[in-house]
Amino acid sequence: MVGGLGPLELSILLLLFFVLFGAQRLPELANALGRSKGEFQKGLTEATTLGDSSQTIADLEAGGRTPDQVMMERAKAVGLDPTGMSVEDLEKKIKALEALQSDAEDE
Repeated sequence: MVGGLGPLELSILLLLFFVLFGAQRLPELANALGRSKGEFQKGLTEATTLGDSSQTIADLEAGGRTPDQVMMERAKAVGLDPTGMSVEDLEKKIKALEALQSDAEDE
């Protein structure tokens, strides 16, 4: 007896499902239901587990900005136009200009 349903009621429900969906569709529906439940459980676990604390600290220090946004701000701060540059070239130029500025401040 499942949830107050007897064997006769379960048989009628099973027969009704076969009539409505067909014998070939029932395994597909059960499979889709199982995958949906698995995806839901994975998402729930992902949402409820604690993240990496170092990543959380880095996100907080960035003030909600992405690493690309931070790099663009650094480029503008040193007077560099980042338009059309690759990320690697931009990073190298920013570091070089920041080093020059820090050397000029030290003197």
